[in-house]
Amino acid sequence: MTVSRVVNGHSTVRESTRERVMQAVSELGYIPNQAASSLAAAQDARIALIYTNPSAGYLRELLLGALHGTARTAAQLVIDDWDGLDTSAERKAARALAKGVAGVILPPPLCESKVVIEELVSAGVPAVAIASGRFNHEISSVRVDDFLASKELTEYLIQMGHTRIGCIKGHPNQTASTRRFEGYQAALKEAGIPFDAALVQQGYFTYRSALPAVETLLALRKPPSAIFAGNDDMAAAAISVAHRRGLDVPRDLSIVGFDDTSAATTVWPELTTIRQPIATMADSAIDILLRTIRRKENDTRVVVDHVVAHQLVKRDSVAPYTAPNGKSRG
Repeated sequence: MTVSRVVNGHSTVRESTRERVMQAVSELGYIPNQAASSLAAAQDARIALIYTNPSAGYLRELLLGALHGTARTAAQLVIDDWDGLDTSAERKAARALAKGVAGVILPPPLCESKVVIEELVSAGVPAVAIASGRFNHEISSVRVDDFLASKELTEYLIQMGHTRIGCIKGHPNQTASTRRFEGYQAALKEAGIPFDAALVQQGYFTYRSALPAVETLLALRKPPSAIFAGNDDMAAAAISVAHRRGLDVPRDLSIVGFDDTSAATTVWPELTTIRQPIATMADSAIDILLRTIRRKENDTRVVVDHVVAHQLVKRDSVAPYTAPNGKSRG
């Protein structure tokens, strides 16, 4: 125990003892095992993962990553559903939570809840936001660049010859929704394609919320030849509506999503989408959180913004644009 305290920089060791330990360390050529140190620091750490996300595919990936991270470090994971809580209830829940855990993982939309973050910071409980649209200097985060990812995805549709590209926006309570929409707009602008508000519909990141949005887009006098949905669940809804209307995807309508959850490969045709490595992000969030907890023990505070690389995954839901006369522009 004394050697551990010296090696890890604790101040509760007499100087004479510290000198003897460090001399032995030097003579033996001892190098601390960082993995073992992290494991020891995490043995009694209770980490909470709070969620309200309605997407089963997203939640599955999130839990897999968090469980892997805590199992690897021997931390204890506490999972709770705060779906349906109003602002006042969230504040009370966060205040109570802060008394029983060493750290908190906040996926969307809770990663941007001002009252939750305020309560955790006030209580001195470290938190890590997953998939927040922007970096909040109050807490650490693990995220992708939603703007660049959606811009790249829209550019791909443009490269395939599509100019009338519908957009189903994500839930307005998440900054990621705004950033993805901004990326869509930026790609159109750079390509010299005029923005058409009629091609934009509001969704809420759920399958059902996208159904009427897709119906509205396809009922236009000049419907889109492609649809960019804010996540895979809404893209799956777009495919369903297209099939019900007798449209061939992708020959008559190209459709893309975002996240690359299980929904992307359980629909037909499989979705072209942006891979946001949610499980890996959750695992990384656990690692950042445990390191933050250790620094807290040494009275240091570091806030980390970890931007993870995204990937455009091309599958069968996109085809070159074919004009009514049968000629391709892509």
